[in-house]
Amino acid sequence: MAFSVIRRNGKKAMRPCRCGHLGDPALACSRAPRCAADYQAKVSGPLLDRIDLHVEVQAVTAADLVLPPPAEGSAEVAARVAAARSVQTARYAGSPTRTNAEVDGARLEEVAGPDEAGRHLLAQAAAAMKLSARGYTRVLRVARTIADLAGAERVGRVHVAEALSYRRRAPVN
Repeated sequence: MAFSVIRRNGKKAMRPCRCGHLGDPALACSRAPRCAADYQAKVSGPLLDRIDLHVEVQAVTAADLVLPPPAEGSAEVAARVAAARSVQTARYAGSPTRTNAEVDGARLEEVAGPDEAGRHLLAQAAAAMKLSARGYTRVLRVARTIADLAGAERVGRVHVAEALSYRRRAPVN
C-alpha cells in the first residue's frame, strides 16, 4: 500500500488508487472508480480522522514547467509561516502548549472559537459531514492556524470554511 508516514513532521501521503492514475485523463485507471474505492477502503476511518489536511495534488505537466513563477514565492510563504508561529508562541507563552496543533479543551475554544457566522457554519458542517469530536476539534485548530496565517485576530467564517475544505472528500475520477 502506498501510504507512508514521514515521522519528522507528521506528513502522510497516499495515492488515490492502486495504480495512482485516478483522475488523470491521459492515464485513466481502467477500473475506476471501483479501484479507488477498494484501495482507499483499506485505510481505516479513525486513521483518516487524524489527518488534518487532505489535499489532492495533480501531476506536473510539461506545459506547467514553462509557466511564469507563482506570484508568492517560497520566501514570502516562509515569512508568513514564521510570523504565524511567532503569534502562536506569544499566545501560548507560559503554558506547555506551543502551537495550535497542541491546544485542547477550554483553551481551544477560547483561542479558536469562531465568530457567530463561523460557529453556525461549523455546526452545519459537523452534522452534514458527520464530524467526530476529534474531527471537530481538528477543524477548529486548522481554522485558528489559517486565521494566524491571514493575520486575523479572531477565527471567522472564511477561516472555518477553508479548514472544512481540507477534510476528506469522496474519491472522484
